[in-house]
Amino acid sequence: MPTEFGWSAWYTAGVLVLMILALAREWARPDLVLLGCLGMLLAAGIVPPEVALAGFSNSAVITIAALFAVAAGVQRTDALAFLDRLLFARKPGGMARVLLRMMVPTAVISACVNNTPLVAMLVPRVQGWADRVGIAPSKVLMPLSYAAVLGGLLTLIGTSTNLVVSGLLQAMTGSGLGFFDLTWVGLPAAAVAILYFAFVGHRALPERQTTERLTDIATNGYHFELSVGEGSLLAGKTVEEAGLRALGEAYLAHIIREDHVVGPVGPHDVLQHADTLVFVGDVNWLDRLLAQPGLERATPHVAPGGYTRLPLFEAVVSDTSRLVGKTLREVGFRDQFGGVVLAIRRRGEPLTNALGRIPLKAGDLLLIEAREGFAEKHSASREDFFLVAPCRPGLPATQRTKAPLALGLFGVMVLIAGLDVVPLVTAAFVAGLGMIATGCLRLSEARQAVDLPVLLMIAAALGIGSALEATGLAAAVAGLVLDATAGLGPFAVIAALYLATNVTTELLTNAAAAALFVPVALAAAADLQIDPTPLAVAIAVAASAGFATPIGYQTHLMVMSAGSYRFGDFVRAGLPLNLIVMAVALVMIWLVWL
Repeated sequence: MPTEFGWSAWYTAGVLVLMILALAREWARPDLVLLGCLGMLLAAGIVPPEVALAGFSNSAVITIAALFAVAAGVQRTDALAFLDRLLFARKPGGMARVLLRMMVPTAVISACVNNTPLVAMLVPRVQGWADRVGIAPSKVLMPLSYAAVLGGLLTLIGTSTNLVVSGLLQAMTGSGLGFFDLTWVGLPAAAVAILYFAFVGHRALPERQTTERLTDIATNGYHFELSVGEGSLLAGKTVEEAGLRALGEAYLAHIIREDHVVGPVGPHDVLQHADTLVFVGDVNWLDRLLAQPGLERATPHVAPGGYTRLPLFEAVVSDTSRLVGKTLREVGFRDQFGGVVLAIRRRGEPLTNALGRIPLKAGDLLLIEAREGFAEKHSASREDFFLVAPCRPGLPATQRTKAPLALGLFGVMVLIAGLDVVPLVTAAFVAGLGMIATGCLRLSEARQAVDLPVLLMIAAALGIGSALEATGLAAAVAGLVLDATAGLGPFAVIAALYLATNVTTELLTNAAAAALFVPVALAAAADLQIDPTPLAVAIAVAASAGFATPIGYQTHLMVMSAGSYRFGDFVRAGLPLNLIVMAVALVMIWLVWL
């Protein structure tokens, strides 16, 4: 490692500042930002190509790609259908009992299944159960996301962040994290956090189902459109005369007339032919209003046959989606995705324009009419949507008869990797191939399941980490940390690095946080002449355990819209959880390694 802080280190520092700004201000997708920064380092000759691009062949990237296929096989066969009986009681009882019954099994499953597809599979199940038993979804969906993240701390494969840290550690020291190294810290941290949330923390969650629901319609309801057709008897009538007042959990917000927005709409506004009526609220009113003479769809049909003959899907726009920042018209949604968006829901922000003219954002919930197979095609890959869930019958059946095979392959993978019989990358790769060979997963579905933006972001993060080490920048930052904690011992250094990583992951991404601080942690371990494992474990936990903002982890974005959450809800409920996990993690690291 260079001892002189030369131009290469200053250049690398400038690239990192640019990366942080680009991620914080969302100038581009995270994977493109990290790839762009890696390209700048490569072009300047900071690191040679074989080092900068080594991340693309790193075992962590291959492992994550294989785990995507394994998780898709488990999901397609509905092998975890038993979770319904395990998680949900017919008579739920108190909230503590409800949350313990849901969070504990979710965390355990998340220890072995990547938490993002797990949450994608469970969100519609939790929503449906909450509706049946009369519990506000806002009381259970955030705990679902938190439990999945906490479960990801239990083993090496619980989350891709753990594999990124292990990959960086192996690249720089020749030895990565063991399958259960994180368990010593993650298990007690998850146990304490779940107990806190079940008995105390859930009180900070909003209950948006009854009284608050009506007042939240303006900013939290679906935005959908109907039109006044030619020859409609409603033309010439006022809004009140047309029976479009006092609809309950929906209201007529605006009228789009000849490219002009008329509104807020009053009871005495007169309807005209070709008006597009913009409603906000419960999307079930779409069907009810279509049954009223004089109103018709404002959106085209996917194909001849009509609205009621095709299934409907809810899809949450991902932060890597080609839809972000573009309107439905600009992206050509119908041609690109083979479906029609009937409604859009965006939490905390009223929408006033026509559906086709609203620039979409990550976290937007779309109601999509599409042919059978839409969910199967788009739920495996999260490039465009975090979640695709059916909300009307008509979807093809999953291969439930192959569920035992999928569970068997999955169980063998975990067993032989956990016992170190073969390396994790080998176990995951063989299990992924086994899913395809046994018919649990089609080859096309396996390709779709591999989340390419995530892999690119991780590979780029590994290359950036190598640049931090090679230029001496990591050693310089480690020196600053050591100076700030001088005389306080290794525990203080680990605590400082944990806190810095945790704040970074709340503001940026977990892969970026790991890329920034693993090289710093290894440099600090070298200076302190201690085993780097406890520092790497601290970085892995801190980079994943982001509960205080919806951008702290992608599963939070997935539940944000479905649970009617606002940014402040995560701060109130998640900040104490951040502090609890940090306290338990640091104590366990001290007891086990120091």
